[in-house]
Amino acid sequence: SIPAEVESDILRRVRTLLRELDGHHPSCQSDRGMLRWTLHKKIDQNPSNGSILVRILVKELERAERGDFRHYIIPLLHTLMYALIKAPCISDELCSRVYDFCKKLLTLPKPFCTIGLDYAIRLKMERTAPGMLYQRMVISEQSLKSDPYPYQEKIFIFADPELLSEAICNALVTDTEAAQVSQSPRACMCYVIIHAMQAALGEGCNVSGLKRSLQEMPTSDVEHWFQQVVAAVESAGQEGSADRSQHAARLEKIYCAVLSALQAGELQAGGLQGTPLPNPNISFHLWTEDDQLWKELVLFIRPLSQSCEPNCLSQDLDNFEIQDIISECECCEQTRFSILSTDSGIERDLPAAAEEPFAPCSAETEQSRLQRKGGIKKKLSPLESVAFLQAGCNGAGAKPLAKPPKRAGTPPEPAAPLQRLHTARIVLLGDDRILGRLAQAYHSLRKRETRRVFLTPRLNLQFYYIPVDHAATGQEELCEVAGYLGRADPWYESNINTLCHMIPKLATMPSSPSKHLMTDLFITDVIAYYVRMGIQPVCFQVYAVKIFFNDPAQEPAEDVFLTELRTQAQDSASLRGVCGELTEPFLQVVVSDRAKEVTTSLRSTGLVMKAIPADEAEDLVCLNVNITEIIRINNLSGRSFSVSSCGWSRPQRGQTLALRGRFAHAVNMFLCSCSMEVSPCLEPSYCLQKTRTMKFSLHETEDVGLAKYMPKSLLLPINTFAGIIQ
Repeated sequence: SIPAEVESDILRRVRTLLRELDGHHPSCQSDRGMLRWTLHKKIDQNPSNGSILVRILVKELERAERGDFRHYIIPLLHTLMYALIKAPCISDELCSRVYDFCKKLLTLPKPFCTIGLDYAIRLKMERTAPGMLYQRMVISEQSLKSDPYPYQEKIFIFADPELLSEAICNALVTDTEAAQVSQSPRACMCYVIIHAMQAALGEGCNVSGLKRSLQEMPTSDVEHWFQQVVAAVESAGQEGSADRSQHAARLEKIYCAVLSALQAGELQAGGLQGTPLPNPNISFHLWTEDDQLWKELVLFIRPLSQSCEPNCLSQDLDNFEIQDIISECECCEQTRFSILSTDSGIERDLPAAAEEPFAPCSAETEQSRLQRKGGIKKKLSPLESVAFLQAGCNGAGAKPLAKPPKRAGTPPEPAAPLQRLHTARIVLLGDDRILGRLAQAYHSLRKRETRRVFLTPRLNLQFYYIPVDHAATGQEELCEVAGYLGRADPWYESNINTLCHMIPKLATMPSSPSKHLMTDLFITDVIAYYVRMGIQPVCFQVYAVKIFFNDPAQEPAEDVFLTELRTQAQDSASLRGVCGELTEPFLQVVVSDRAKEVTTSLRSTGLVMKAIPADEAEDLVCLNVNITEIIRINNLSGRSFSVSSCGWSRPQRGQTLALRGRFAHAVNMFLCSCSMEVSPCLEPSYCLQKTRTMKFSLHETEDVGLAKYMPKSLLLPINTFAGIIQ
């Protein structure tokens, strides 16, 4: 029987969590964000609390639906699903009630229907094969080898050392390393076996005997039974319509085989016991190089230890065909890449004709085939090696390194489709400036993938953002993205934005057992909860800026930004150090997509563009322009200047220029020494595809072919728990 005081305590904590969502925060602000954490820790302390918590959360969800308290639904549902994954055993009756509730969400708008559908699919498999959600999470996060479920995940925490103090970075490195302790592959395989047995057999499972039997086994035997359990759970989950009792019977056979070495008196059931949910595989990185993100992702998919032998390298380089790079592609003008020759360029060094059979060709064709353009000999780094990239992963869908020569008349074999078996979860720590750096790295990665596709077909890329106030000064203007996400998603505000000031405080606390408890069990757990349950992206538009100089010998400068652009005009000697005239033609797109051009002239020292709307319900594709204007003041002693920062528009001052809507126009700024163009950054693959289409259809102005179905703008998705709730 369940003590009444335990159920009452859990119910009180759930109701307190709901009051926080209403804006009635606890008296102590430091408690914010810990309510959800303490609820889930209740399951770790006593496994029987799992069923109590799930039952209470189901009742609160049903009550929220009847009372039309929609802002309760997503936080309660995420809390419930996480409890269901952690709990050792949940009855089919409870799973059925949660499944029915998720199906009801399909009638609501996004994101309710999206989250409801995702959880309904998971629950359907969990009802047939109890323990599947836990099993899949552990296998993927710990990169355990499993043919039935070959997916792998890894969390990459990126922090800019210029934005975060050394104390914060050291504390986070220590915590992420400590989180990996006692998470050996053998231990994680034992966790999967024990959890699957408890989920299927319930209180009839002798957990103590099962643990003792697994401890006495050699690792090879543990791995054997692990594979048996995974195969049984996955096959039952894939069947869908299979009876739950049949799945329990399969696992009971494995259970008896594992316990066969124990004495008969040790086979008595001992009640439910908790099975730890291991921390994910987390690596902490100080972002010191521009291409560091791309390098880490490549190493995740194919570690250097799996790279091919040197004798395969030259052969693979010869077989590799670099994709056409069209110089007219505007999105790639920022960085020009030359095609580098990797051989000596001497004709006699080419492979003999017998090594590469080909159809007879004319002398003119043969001559053109043997011509080589001027190039330089360059030693490629291991990560830049084409053989290294082309080898890809050794999992399903990987391409072979070398292909046997084809006989004449033999039809080509269809290539095996690549699968996205890897998921990289990129967690950014810092303020809005690190998101700007992410936008630049993401744009560079997309351009690289346009030239040579490697990561895209193999990798599922997810981005997360945790604001950190490094100086503890409360500079809210540097955390505007976090503020926007908190207004759009209250669950993000409660669980993630609370870390903004908490991480620096915990990092600077003196070493003590209490500090280790807080950092190891709270910060790491919140990051794990965020990446596991944050499945709804908020897509931010990446903007491109191009500066043209009056000096024709000076190349235009290009860059991208995400949320803010600050510019300062150059000084002019004729104006005695005061900036010259700024003329701004401004295009404002209305609903009918007709552009109205507004032009004015004013004296200014610079401007600030921001792409964060004041209201979370507004379109994220918008620009707010603040111009620092110089106002002339005449006095008795002569003419002087005073500087004031204000918004500007016509005909009234005190307002802000705004460009809104899904627009394709640019904002052009003409300064005394240069002009600047700001526009939504185009997706490099779309730009390349459109340029290729225009090359063969010179008179086409609209998108045709594949370009018609490709996304035009480059969007950076930041994951939250609910996305934007309208």
